[in-house]
Amino acid sequence: MIDKIGGINPLNNVQNTRKTANVSKPVFEADEVSVSPEAMAKAEEYYLSKVAAETPDVRADRVAEVKAKIKDPSYLNDAVIKSAAEGIMASFGL
Repeated sequence: MIDKIGGINPLNNVQNTRKTANVSKPVFEADEVSVSPEAMAKAEEYYLSKVAAETPDVRADRVAEVKAKIKDPSYLNDAVIKSAAEGIMASFGL
């Protein structure tokens, strides 16, 4: 029969030392994604084309509203005509 030396089991100490020495803490790093400027431009182009495809070409409600205003003789006055002309000039950059 083998007895403990000095009240300490030498095999137990060796096993515990090996377990703690081999354990390493995991290192966590944040994930990172980089997108090229060309890819961002293509994504914006794709998004704008989808919006353009889903938007109707003619807004019938606005057309009907403008037609009703034009039929009213009191609507067309100098202030309205001047405002419309200024808007047209501004859209051409003049």
